[in-house]
Amino acid sequence: MVQFAALCWCFILEGWNDGSIGPLLPVIQAYYSVGFAVVSLLFVVNCCVMVLGSLFQLSTYAIQSPAPPFPALVLSFFLAGLGSDVNAQANGFVGSLKKNKHAKLMMLHASYGLGAFCSPLLATHFSQTRHWSFHYIISCGIAVSNTAVLCVVFRFKRQEDLLRQIGQEPNEELPSNALPSHNLYRQIFNIQAVHFLAIFAFIYVGVEVTIGGWIVTFIIRERDGGPSAGYISSGFFGGLTIGRLALMYVNKKVGEQKVVFIYVSFIGALLGPLFPILVGLGARILPPYLFTGGMGWITGVGTAGSAALPFVTGMLASKYGIKSLQPFLVVMMCTLAGIWAVIPKARRTIA
Repeated sequence: MVQFAALCWCFILEGWNDGSIGPLLPVIQAYYSVGFAVVSLLFVVNCCVMVLGSLFQLSTYAIQSPAPPFPALVLSFFLAGLGSDVNAQANGFVGSLKKNKHAKLMMLHASYGLGAFCSPLLATHFSQTRHWSFHYIISCGIAVSNTAVLCVVFRFKRQEDLLRQIGQEPNEELPSNALPSHNLYRQIFNIQAVHFLAIFAFIYVGVEVTIGGWIVTFIIRERDGGPSAGYISSGFFGGLTIGRLALMYVNKKVGEQKVVFIYVSFIGALLGPLFPILVGLGARILPPYLFTGGMGWITGVGTAGSAALPFVTGMLASKYGIKSLQPFLVVMMCTLAGIWAVIPKARRTIA
């Protein structure tokens, strides 16, 4: 429970970061005198850490492959650490649990929604003051506490060791025909379902961040909203949080495959459960020894979506106005439903 709470605090910070953008976007535009296309670069550079992370991982395997001197090998593992994604690791860890896995995944992602709900309340206040950027001082304080909690609770241990610490053996030993551990990604990329899940994550995370990031600007420009329009962003993320908690029973009764089509039809609260359902489905259809690595790829592509779709929204708004937000989101959510229809429902044996 302590480990799980630490991961929830980590997700609260991630949600806090994403929830801050929407209320502050109009004031950032005004303060720096930039248009829609330029201000949308904020979403792109927010994703650059993920791109750098992938480059660190690429460097890791490039160094390791020729069996270099030991100091170089140590350096390669340092680069691997820099390239790791906390989001993917958290999803992989919770998805590997055997007790109440699906409920905990919903609670983990509800923590993201909680952070994204609270952040706009404060960001909206700061957006109406001269020192709007002071909002990030509070963000910095949360980040410091998050780093301290992760270090104290996990103490830099491997996932397998953490599972044994709570009395659970690792889910599954490597099969006899499995590739060496540093080549497991080759097996991951051979699973078609991983790529469908990644594309789904790309669009889903992109839609979520696009709504949270641009809804305030849309309300101010198209619906004559005032300075308090930033609270609408809190309403969206609040609905997302409630949806992830309150709809767990519905997910189980209706079935995860069918319920996604219903949720895509209704935005807001019903958008919330989609990503935890995606992680749960990944845990069910991927071999356990490939699950954490697979989630690394899926969440990485999803993070790219959080940059690409809001940036496309900014480009469209620059040419056609922010009113283009609505039809763009409708097209993306219809695409979500189409992708979900082709994702396998059960695990397939890897040759």
